[in-house]
Amino acid sequence: MASPLYSRPSSSISALRELLSSTLRITVTDGRIFLGTFIGTDQPMNILLTETEEHRLDGDEGTGEEDLSRGRFVGQVLIPWKIIQKIEVQEPEKPASNMRTRTNYSYNSMEYI
Repeated sequence: MASPLYSRPSSSISALRELLSSTLRITVTDGRIFLGTFIGTDQPMNILLTETEEHRLDGDEGTGEEDLSRGRFVGQVLIPWKIIQKIEVQEPEKPASNMRTRTNYSYNSMEYI
């Protein structure tokens, strides 16, 4: 019996789909860090980022302090899987719990036509 043409995606593929549009921080073997929006992979699992900035680590060895302020915008990049050391997902910033959310507009000042 022939296998179905379209099978159910594996859990790995589902996990990757959930990361689409997430901001990733990818560290590569030469010390560079790429911060960008994850938009996909290719067949060999190279990572494709858009709106990407490239940074070099400038910190004291062993202190864990990093200075990512000096970066350059590189746009869209394809990072080969062979040079990737670490991939981190940047969590979206949450508003402080003691701050109230408010809108920048008021319905009272709107005019109806």
